[in-house]
Amino acid sequence: MMHALRQLRYLQLAAQVGSFRRTAEMYQVDQSNVSRALKQLEDNLGISLFERARSGVRLTPAGQRFLAEALPALEQLESARRSARAAQRGGSGVVRIGILTSLAGGLLRQLIQSYAERHPQVTIDVRDGGRQEHLASVRAGRLDAAIITGSDPVQGFETRELWRERVHVALSECHPLAARPKLDWSDLRTEHFIVSRGEPGPEVHDYIVRRSADYSTYPNVEEKAALQDTLMNLVSLGQGITLVSAAWTAVKVPGLVLRPLTARADIVPFSVVWSSANDNPAFVRFLQTAQLLASTSCGRGAVVRSGLGLAG
Repeated sequence: MMHALRQLRYLQLAAQVGSFRRTAEMYQVDQSNVSRALKQLEDNLGISLFERARSGVRLTPAGQRFLAEALPALEQLESARRSARAAQRGGSGVVRIGILTSLAGGLLRQLIQSYAERHPQVTIDVRDGGRQEHLASVRAGRLDAAIITGSDPVQGFETRELWRERVHVALSECHPLAARPKLDWSDLRTEHFIVSRGEPGPEVHDYIVRRSADYSTYPNVEEKAALQDTLMNLVSLGQGITLVSAAWTAVKVPGLVLRPLTARADIVPFSVVWSSANDNPAFVRFLQTAQLLASTSCGRGAVVRSGLGLAG
């Protein structure tokens, strides 16, 4: 196929400049290469494409007709070649990322925005879901990577911590604790927590139980058959309180306030997890962007060591 494409390129240029010699010079090859390639094309087609003279060459009527018919195909092949090269460089294609946290704010939003600006021809397919669901999809090749909580290695995957966010308590602006600028777990012993039944509810539930155990308290946690956005509106209406990551501070819900937890253990790492077998060039660029953003964040002192996880 590449040989046929080369023949068509020689044919087009030779027709324009009227010379095999000038065609060879412009392609930086020997004139014999051009002459031989076009003679082979004529032999394969069974027609004479050029009238040859000492002053140069010009297309025969059959050559004119053939070139007119071949040009659209040549343009399509050139376009396909450029697209393929762009995809190989990561300049186009699709990158599929599973997330657990809100895209409303924080470093995840910055990462998606930065990558989209650098690679406008790449489609970013962002999918909500749970930790195990995302890991299964990465393993099966349905996702390029997942952004999950925690920084511990995940067996069978490559893992790299990217950033950390402080856990916040979401509560109604009418709640007595809303007047405080920050909270601790000792303030939450008697509170009624609500979490979504679907993701990220189960992970939030486990986090509440784990952190409450430090204060010899078994928390009151109710599951709601509601998506996270609906859950936050229920919190704003005084139906209970919940926990979210710092990214939710960028979300404006009427009557809702967020108060940070003060403990060092309530700073949560977020990591990217992917398969070492992933050879998607668009994802390689995504990972490079993520690492650059993570190194910049670390340089600003934005992360603190902690091993606990929470989805927001």
